[in-house]
Amino acid sequence: MPNIKSSTDLRNNYNEISTFCHESREPVFITKNGQGDLAVMSIETYEALSGKLELYHLLDEGRSAVKAGKKRPLQDVMKDIKRGIADGEI
Repeated sequence: MPNIKSSTDLRNNYNEISTFCHESREPVFITKNGQGDLAVMSIETYEALSGKLELYHLLDEGRSAVKAGKKRPLQDVMKDIKRGIADGEI
């Protein structure tokens, strides 16, 4: 169940909301004049969410490449990676 607070609660109880966000790793939704306005979360939660989105984007790129026939055998990819490491490119 989402945790919903007013902008007044955010102003008056910042430390309590901050502690909740850090301990629960959940966002708090802030309302302004009774309407949804913001989602507040800890930096750690934000970074984890951003990392997941980046991973999903990369996975989607990979799926699209496979569908388009742009794929290579794993052995060839690994050889290129090892060569790049040996040459100092990676």
